[in-house]
Amino acid sequence: MSTIRKPFSKDILHIENIESVCNEIIEKLKNDVTRKLQRRGAVIGISGGIDSSVCMALSAKAFGSNKVTAIMLPEQDSSNDSLLLAEKLASKFNITETILEDITKALEGFECYKRRDDAIGSVINNFDPTTDKAKIEIKQDAASNLPPVFSVTVIKPNGDVNSKLLPVKEYLQIVASTNFKQRSRMSMLYYHAERLHYAVIGTPNKHEVEQGFFVKHGDGGADVMPIAHLYKTQVYQLANYLGVPQEIIDRTPTTDTYTAEQTQEDFFYQMPFEQMDLIWYGWENEYSIDEVARVMGKTSDDIQNIYKNFERKRKTTEYLRMRPIF
Repeated sequence: MSTIRKPFSKDILHIENIESVCNEIIEKLKNDVTRKLQRRGAVIGISGGIDSSVCMALSAKAFGSNKVTAIMLPEQDSSNDSLLLAEKLASKFNITETILEDITKALEGFECYKRRDDAIGSVINNFDPTTDKAKIEIKQDAASNLPPVFSVTVIKPNGDVNSKLLPVKEYLQIVASTNFKQRSRMSMLYYHAERLHYAVIGTPNKHEVEQGFFVKHGDGGADVMPIAHLYKTQVYQLANYLGVPQEIIDRTPTTDTYTAEQTQEDFFYQMPFEQMDLIWYGWENEYSIDEVARVMGKTSDDIQNIYKNFERKRKTTEYLRMRPIF
């Protein structure tokens, strides 16, 4: 017997029974950690971001606040707000053990900053990493019919901005260098998980997993990913229900990776997640381009190009989701 598919609408991702959805995730989290992995509790890195906050709230409900260890992992480029909001989150959910691990020295040992800054300096003349702010970003709209191209942007102390397209060699070096951050954080999380016989809780949402917005063996290297099936807007629905502090809910999602401020939209997604979620749902569930375009107030050509963008990102990042080949 076939089921009638809902017409595409801007409410199609609304979770009707939020309590039931949360309870299902919590029960699955308990079963995955205690039975499948045979671990006693959870270790989670918290950054003041919405995804890690929701994962920590779910973990606290699944295991109890005394069996969740929250690790704050700042480094020299981290926003001060990240640490303050992480502390507020842990306090809100009465987490018994919170640990601060500054990974700056580990990153210096890997020459993370030097390798990154050398690549930036080879593209931007007179780049001074001691005073200048820098980031990489995609300036194209998601509806462009061209593959995304990264630029490097440097901001001088006086506010002057210099932005140039990144050659492939320098782009790869910058990304490879900054990926030390996520991999160092995951190493620290596993240190604490192993000493406590706990599991590491991963925080990626559906888009991060399926579009490849994660670092292999970094934030993609956890034991359990409880929200990997949820769209970003659905993560926010859970955050409101679970009582995540309002300052975290209101905060613009950032990468918190580069010295200059950078949103996830600028760095990777190319469009606001409120639009991206709905269009991805339409693409994934094979709604017609015309129907999605009408609801989203875009042209059919725009939606077709965004669909191609999604397909390209999923294809080019497939290696990130692959298990080792043997």
